[in-house]
Amino acid sequence: MRTEPYTFGLPSGTFIPENYDNHIERRLTDMKGQYLDQDAYRAMLDQKDTLLYEVYEFKRPEVAGELLHGISIVHPGKVGSEYFMTKGHFHSVLETGEIYYCLQGQGVMVMETPEGEWAVEELRPGRVLYVLPRWAHRSVNTGQDEDLITFFVYPGDAGHDYGTIEQKGFRKLIVDGGDEAFSVIDNPRWGNADS
Repeated sequence: MRTEPYTFGLPSGTFIPENYDNHIERRLTDMKGQYLDQDAYRAMLDQKDTLLYEVYEFKRPEVAGELLHGISIVHPGKVGSEYFMTKGHFHSVLETGEIYYCLQGQGVMVMETPEGEWAVEELRPGRVLYVLPRWAHRSVNTGQDEDLITFFVYPGDAGHDYGTIEQKGFRKLIVDGGDEAFSVIDNPRWGNADS
């Protein structure tokens, strides 16, 4: 962990930081129960435990006043008709926001509050997304053959609550839209997702 101000490069083409402290890989097995089409999930898993996304982190103390940051790379692909996505999370300190800056690719951020509000915002190069406090969020790569790469920043004491999302997933799912780039549908595990 660095003890003086620092800079880092993001080489064009990969955007993998020149220096980083931690590399996280999330594979199909890490997303058990998150995809709607469980038959497609099992069939894909029988072939290979596919790498869905990666995170490159710069370690900082997890305390108020610090800013945790890094690069998220969601690879292209689908499980059934549903695009590759991150696990998604609330922050443990619910009243915590987060900023994403899209560097490459096409995708969306799926968001929702504990009270049931939801939103889907497009991510494309040069676009900045501010995720408000109280909103869970999940990145989804809707591109056909290109990584969705974002730079993220959030407060050091925010923490991550993955467990809430793991129970039923998000209220909205992002699926192949056929002629459209993607479609937003209700997650049947929530019953009527808008109520």
